[in-house]
Amino acid sequence: MCGRYALGVRLAYIQQQLQEHGMQVDEAPDDDEVRETYNFAPGSFGAVYRADIADPHSRSDRDTEAHRERREDLPEREKHDDRDTNEPVDTKQPKYKLQSMKWGLIPFWTKRQPDYGSMLRTINCRDDSLIENRGMWTSMKQRKRCIVICQGFYEWLKKGPGGKERVPHFVRRKDGDLMCFAGLWDCVRYENTDEKLYTYTVITTSSNPYLKFLHDRMPVIMDYGSEEMKTWLDPSRKTWSKELQSILKPYEGELECYPVSKEVGKVGNNSPDFIIPVNSKENKSNIANFFANAKAKEVSPKKQSGIKGEKDEEREDTAEHGVKREHSPDTASANDESKKAKIHQVPAAPSPQKSKMRSATRNTPTKKASTSKPPDGSQRITNFFKK
Repeated sequence: MCGRYALGVRLAYIQQQLQEHGMQVDEAPDDDEVRETYNFAPGSFGAVYRADIADPHSRSDRDTEAHRERREDLPEREKHDDRDTNEPVDTKQPKYKLQSMKWGLIPFWTKRQPDYGSMLRTINCRDDSLIENRGMWTSMKQRKRCIVICQGFYEWLKKGPGGKERVPHFVRRKDGDLMCFAGLWDCVRYENTDEKLYTYTVITTSSNPYLKFLHDRMPVIMDYGSEEMKTWLDPSRKTWSKELQSILKPYEGELECYPVSKEVGKVGNNSPDFIIPVNSKENKSNIANFFANAKAKEVSPKKQSGIKGEKDEEREDTAEHGVKREHSPDTASANDESKKAKIHQVPAAPSPQKSKMRSATRNTPTKKASTSKPPDGSQRITNFFKK
């Protein structure tokens, strides 16, 4: 089962990766036409790789598909070949394109836009539903086969009583390359509109032994440039065959699976941490890193009384060179408080010895200074003759 995957890369990067693995890309849309997110949900526009099939010139898409379905009901002897007789013969080398499509297949015969719940029922297609030529997938599996590109997909492991606890896991290729899912696509045109809407579905199969613990279903994964992928995308194969059906099998290559952040469970969330193991040091939300950061803050030099900060060292260095030291706000505050205490301090009582000295000084008589004026010259002569 695949209900969410990661596509946190630009379309230009996807095109480069395909071409480096020998896959032909003749056409690609702009980067902004595909949603770049680590939490890719149904209803979003993703990257799809397919053969470029020309539309019929003489009739509408619906008439062509209806004609093809009627041919499937004909006896084998009446089928001269598996090509539509009204379809122009194309002897040129097939072209391949990257295209933006909406996840959640809407069949071409749909007249009105379906609701979200109906679209969710077609985000995946079971491989066993393609064995017989009947059902809604018949027209798509004949010619509308594609590859869905992503980084990896999410699956939730059910734990605890009744499976109430759901732990998200991320599954990717062990070599780190992009993943290629087998898919089907279709194009719909609603009533009263000329606009075409391209949609796709991801084909699922039984899980391989590595993922059995996680879920009983997994997407059909293909390797870049493999013969299976070339056969699956070959536009000349217009009839469903056992060879095509045999391609839809559990992946035999090496995968990597690990638990990730539970925040990926909400569609609106998006973070590159979603594809990093939850217990990895690279994960910013790792609980171990959280406590490590908290411990680092506790031993910070500024917060320990016995450790000097950079500013304190600068003040000491300045004082040693004869420059007046600046007091810190705490020291200045302490000095102000000391001054205030001295102003309002009650004088201490004098000692007994000082008290006796002060008392003796008070009882000793003192000579009063004369206030009479000295005699003048005539007075001095008078006083002389009187003697």
